[in-house]
Amino acid sequence: MKKWKKGLALAGAAFILVIFCMPMYFALTDQFSMEKFMASLMAALFAAVMAYAMWLVYRVLNKRTGTAAEGEIKNVIFDIGRVLVDFDWKAYLKEFGFSKEEEDAIAEAVFKNEIWNERDRGLYGEEEYVRRFVDQAPQYKKDIRRVVRESGKTVVPRDYADTWVRYLKKKGYRVFVLSNYSQYMLEQTKNKLSFLKYMDGAVFSFEVKQLKPEPEIYQTILETYGLNPRECVFIDDLEKNCRAAQKQGIRSICFRDFKQAAAALKKLGVE
Repeated sequence: MKKWKKGLALAGAAFILVIFCMPMYFALTDQFSMEKFMASLMAALFAAVMAYAMWLVYRVLNKRTGTAAEGEIKNVIFDIGRVLVDFDWKAYLKEFGFSKEEEDAIAEAVFKNEIWNERDRGLYGEEEYVRRFVDQAPQYKKDIRRVVRESGKTVVPRDYADTWVRYLKKKGYRVFVLSNYSQYMLEQTKNKLSFLKYMDGAVFSFEVKQLKPEPEIYQTILETYGLNPRECVFIDDLEKNCRAAQKQGIRSICFRDFKQAAAALKKLGVE
């Protein structure tokens, strides 16, 4: 809440308190008169009615805008892949000029394999994950190793990423990253993630050994940075990750494109 809103709220509360105390003042002092007492009593009742009416209006307006009664959005939490950067492994594979058969086999062994997602959990060293990829299609061992070694090329920054994050910071919002990301990929792509320097904090899956949409990883970012879930909005391209955030009390936006996400933020009062 802005400072002027806090000041106005305190002034209003003080005024209502004075109105409520007036009947007692006139009743207990030598200035008592029935006319003054009744007038102050009516004023107190009127103040109570007005306070209740203002509360109802506030609730209705909040319901329309989608903001929580407990407070406005203060923190924006971003996923990285397909939100702030492109992750296009299909185009990346095309660059190698593999035959259709080999390309499909490597795609199944690496990018479409659950091992790729588990790699983001970071339970093992990079060489162990590479070995597991190779085990899926050992006939393409050499090419699989090359594909994985250069997989940082799948990540391409989106042109609006830095500007968007900096804009939110300038407006006074805190910005964070919550991303399924492997240690190797972060090492390979960190120079492309220039927006990270503007972040107030980040939780990468490999660091905490947790993955979205597991509930624990959402609690990790809330606890690590002392965030109130009602004051946060989470932006992710996967519906399952957004639903998981909502179950933890965090409002979410399922990202389709920048324009859609910016409009959704505006509806939450973030603009």
